[in-house]
Amino acid sequence: MGRLEGKVAIITGGARGQGAEEARLFAEEGATVVITDVLDEQGKACAAGIPRSNYLSLDVRSETAWEQVVDSIVAQHGRVDALVNNAGIDLNKRFELTTLEDWERVVAINQTGVFLGMRTVGRAMIAAGTGGSIINVSSVAGLEGVRGRAAYGSTKWAVRGITKVGALEWGEHNIRVNSIHPGFIETPMTADLRAFNDPATRARAEKIVSLRRMGQPIDIAWMALFLASDESAYCTGQEFVVDGGVHH
Repeated sequence: MGRLEGKVAIITGGARGQGAEEARLFAEEGATVVITDVLDEQGKACAAGIPRSNYLSLDVRSETAWEQVVDSIVAQHGRVDALVNNAGIDLNKRFELTTLEDWERVVAINQTGVFLGMRTVGRAMIAAGTGGSIINVSSVAGLEGVRGRAAYGSTKWAVRGITKVGALEWGEHNIRVNSIHPGFIETPMTADLRAFNDPATRARAEKIVSLRRMGQPIDIAWMALFLASDESAYCTGQEFVVDGGVHH
């Protein structure tokens, strides 16, 4: 019997990368998985290859879209047991060159999107009375300052903070809220970084990782599975760092 047998999970940004890997693993462990994204063709293709999954288009910046998606899932399945707030974008730009437009776009997706997801699913979990697990994907950039990441890092610190507030307020409803902090993970979002596409830079980067390799989406998916399952039943409000040992 799978660790998520009978559970219903929503994964944002699930069309590719970490989200797609989480969807596959959750389904293998028995969950009914709803994959959401704005990359509709990739999302549909991803869901088509995963049992007990379907795809719903979702712009995480939209309050109305979140309500429609969660309402449809509750109408069909009766509840939501797990939410992985995985959707996000990166921005590598020096502080003084970051425009207000840059800032607002990153905040809208990485921070407001997480807030809306937590609030909408939190309300549904409270109404159902069955508890649940909310997993917010932050970053090691939410634990320390990273050059070139004024906007991105700010949102990831915010995700870390809102995770703790959700855990404090919703514990009485048996809703657990935790954050995952990935390090160097090889995904479509990071493909343009020199640490992944330049062999010499990659070799130098891997030397500062205790495990001497870049992370893969499955590394994050295993942590998300732990946090979505009853194996983490006494964990809430915590940061789980998955970075191969860069932070000690």
